[in-house]
Amino acid sequence: MLQPQWLRTFRALVTTGNFTRTAEQLDLTQAAVSQHIQHLEKRLGRLFIRQPRQLELTPAGHALLDYARELETADQRLTQRLAGNEDSQGDIRLITPGSIGLALYPRLLALQEASPGLNIHHRFAPTREVVDAVLETRFELGIVTLKPDDPRLSVTELAHEPLELVVPAGIEITCWQDLVELGFINHPDGLDMAARLLSRRFPGNAGVSTLPQKGSTNQIGLILAPVARGLGFSVVPRHARQAFADQQAIHVVPAPSAEAEVIDTLWLLSRAEWPLSARAERALAYLRQSLSNEERT
Repeated sequence: MLQPQWLRTFRALVTTGNFTRTAEQLDLTQAAVSQHIQHLEKRLGRLFIRQPRQLELTPAGHALLDYARELETADQRLTQRLAGNEDSQGDIRLITPGSIGLALYPRLLALQEASPGLNIHHRFAPTREVVDAVLETRFELGIVTLKPDDPRLSVTELAHEPLELVVPAGIEITCWQDLVELGFINHPDGLDMAARLLSRRFPGNAGVSTLPQKGSTNQIGLILAPVARGLGFSVVPRHARQAFADQQAIHVVPAPSAEAEVIDTLWLLSRAEWPLSARAERALAYLRQSLSNEERT
């Protein structure tokens, strides 16, 4: 086990790049700073290349710096968890797919404005990464569209998200051939979403694999940019469409009936072994109310 004081000295030396300034910052003698680094180098090997006016980290030094940062992050998580009864202070860590993240992040920022003591940490990620991040407690909350089956997870229904057929403004879609002539704008989940929605809108169609692809992007916020320019159509979740800036340039083709709609369930994930922090509970209540109001309008 490395002594915490040695690690603090190492981190300070990396920051200052100078033994004298490190000693002043930590209220130590320069000899004590050197001794701490010597202890570490005895255990781990050479940490610095000493240049005339700077210190350069060796591979061992970079590895130790990563280790020290991981310890600091773990310490912060412990502090946050032990302070979990405070609903207006601390970190709210949420990991989600792109479309729902576009909808939730502005809402969470509004919550942070109301309670500046809260710190919002949001990450966009695919389903597998969301599940892993919650299981590894790197994020307290996660949202996915495919319900996982893992006893370590608490899984509850959060909201519903319809898929939408989006075309350029002014374009009418009456048959499958109209889509063929327009062309498809793909994205990481595009073929799956299109297959599920278009099989209901156009029963007996030739299949999405037969549609000419006019482009693709993996950036959820940019999927509808080529659609807005008249370059093709796409199938996206409603939250992704609502977040697009130029609503006048696109058109959502309405479903002819309820049977022609596809509505995905959004599942909320957290670790099953311990209760959510008070701040996470507050954030969830805020988000549920906001999403519920949106679904009713």
